Amino acid sequence: MSTVTIRANMAESESLETITEHERILQEIESTDTACVGPTLRSVYDDQPNAHKRFMEKLDARIRNHDREIEKMCNFHHQGFVDAITELLKVRADAEKLMGQVSDTNRRLQDAGREVTAQTEEVIRCRIQQRNMATTVEKLQLCIPGTSKLVSDMILFLFRYYSALKTMEQLQNIYIPRVSQYRFCQIMAETLPKLREEIKEISMSDLKDFLESIRKHSDKIGETAMRQISSENIINIVEVLTVQDLVDFSPVYRCLHIYTVLVIPTITPLPGSITALSYLSSRTGLLHQQRGRAGRLIKTQSYCSDPDLVLELKNLIVIFADTLQGYGFPVNRLFELLFEVRDQYNETLLKKWALVFRDIFEQDNYSPIPVENEEEYKAVISRFPFHDAEIEKQQFPKKLPMSQSVPQIYSQVKEFIYASLKFSESLHRSSTEIDDMLRKSTNLLLTRTLSSCLQNLIKKPHIGLTELVQIIINTTHLEHACKYLEDFITNITNVSPETVHTTRLYGLSTFKDARHAAEGEIYTKLNQKIDEFIQLADYEWGMAESDGRASGYLMDLINFLRSTFQVFTHLPGKVAQTACMSACKHLATSLMQMLLDTELKQISMGAIQQFNLDVIQCELFASSEPVPGFQGDTLQLAFIDLRQLLDLFMVWDWSTYLADYGQPTSKYLRVNPSTALALLEKMKDTSKKNIIFSQFRKNDRDKQKLIETVVKQLRSLVNGMSQHS
Repeated sequence: MSTVTIRANMAESESLETITEHERILQEIESTDTACVGPTLRSVYDDQPNAHKRFMEKLDARIRNHDREIEKMCNFHHQGFVDAITELLKVRADAEKLMGQVSDTNRRLQDAGREVTAQTEEVIRCRIQQRNMATTVEKLQLCIPGTSKLVSDMILFLFRYYSALKTMEQLQNIYIPRVSQYRFCQIMAETLPKLREEIKEISMSDLKDFLESIRKHSDKIGETAMRQISSENIINIVEVLTVQDLVDFSPVYRCLHIYTVLVIPTITPLPGSITALSYLSSRTGLLHQQRGRAGRLIKTQSYCSDPDLVLELKNLIVIFADTLQGYGFPVNRLFELLFEVRDQYNETLLKKWALVFRDIFEQDNYSPIPVENEEEYKAVISRFPFHDAEIEKQQFPKKLPMSQSVPQIYSQVKEFIYASLKFSESLHRSSTEIDDMLRKSTNLLLTRTLSSCLQNLIKKPHIGLTELVQIIINTTHLEHACKYLEDFITNITNVSPETVHTTRLYGLSTFKDARHAAEGEIYTKLNQKIDEFIQLADYEWGMAESDGRASGYLMDLINFLRSTFQVFTHLPGKVAQTACMSACKHLATSLMQMLLDTELKQISMGAIQQFNLDVIQCELFASSEPVPGFQGDTLQLAFIDLRQLLDLFMVWDWSTYLADYGQPTSKYLRVNPSTALALLEKMKDTSKKNIIFSQFRKNDRDKQKLIETVVKQLRSLVNGMSQHS
């Protein structure tokens, strides 16, 4: 086979493969999504050269073929589409006619159904009524025993009121609650009190008739009673008529029984004292000799921890006393008992308000009250009488000096006065007596309860200097508000405060004592804080020379004092000045103690110089007037002992000190010989330590001799002072 033939066969083979591949690609294009056509077409260009031209020819041929098929299909279905449109146009008219018929049918059906719906609703309503009637019958059967018994008691036997009352009580407490949701039961429940009142009136009428009968026959009854008493003194008792034989006491017993039922259930069950008093109140017909027993019973059971219970006890005692008094019995002992109950009531109020004050103090943030606008400002001054012209001139927002606990405490004191006033109601006391009672109880609240809460608050560990400052400010404003509490009580009782026997409120002393305690705590905490800084001191007592700047701990301490005294600007001037002077004195004393500490054996001159730099900073702080109001160098005098002692050692002016000692004009008047001796001996020990080297230096040897000479002279002064003393 020739080469030409082979090439021809190869070309023919490649042409067949290309045609087959193009056919596959066209089928894939027709059958897949357009998003996946890209990779398929790329394979055409990756094939033999000029293959894409043959593919394009193949693709055009395929497109023409599809166009011919589409045209044939459209020609084939065109006539059918035209016929379908024609049929639809014919049907539209029939559909509109049918729609009208359906609407007419629906309207006639709705009209016909209305009657059926109405009849159905009527059937449902009848079924509900039938069910309600059955339920009513069932529930009424539950009430039939009590109701029938009540009716029979009141109709069949005219005077069986006691039994009728017990039946009503059973009906009210047992039967009616079972069916209380029904209206007829509510009507029955509303009728029962009216029936009780009718029975009460009839019973009281019977009792009055009995008393009137007794009054008419009092002569005969008195004569019979005298005979009975005299017969009891005769040994051989002869049979005589008694008062019980002449008088029918059944109206009294009947009234007693009826009032037992009427009174006792109306009193809320209470512990101890209330139950005992209810027992006595239900027996107001007891004889005169029973009143002592009543008082003892109430007195032994009249201690409660709830002021509301004690108040109810008081009300019951008052009712009991008024009832006895109405029957002519003396009730002085009962009213004496009320004073004891009043004391108990005040005690329970004080305990209750102690918890209230404690909660107020715990929730306080101890910072001035911020007010953003006029409305908030008026809300505060409506609860607390605060007036300050300077603050009123300030623009909003602004701050009121007291914290939020001040108006709360003031409001609670007024609430206490109202609560205390409740006990005075119905006691038949004069306005002066009520005023005196209110003032005494309010004094107890201020001097004992509130004072104790303030003292405990001040001693709490978490109360810092800022809080103590705010407490002092708060007590100052509360102290000023005491006069408004006086006016408040006066407005309630209408008793003029100028009355001779009017008790004054002791709130001023309460708040002054609390303020003094807070001031003392400020001094204590301030000194404690100074001690904490002093403990951070780390002097190098053997240093050759000072660093040339003050110690870091001391600068931190001075910065703390400066910022602290800025907070004191709202305090009274005397308090701030005392705190500042106390702090400076404590600082000077602590520095002196550090210098003379017995555990400190050696001090170099360099350490003295460094210590002097620190004292200079203390003096600069004192002279900067951290708190206004000091005159001249008063505050600097707190460091005068340290200053003269350090000057003596810095200048080494022993000749002047020894020559002028004891003179009032001495330059070192504040330097005690024992203090100078103690410090000099510490420096003497330092000199001895370097004696090996100093013996070759004449100046050091001379200084050592001078120290020994001064030490001897100081010791002689100290010994002379001890002998003189």
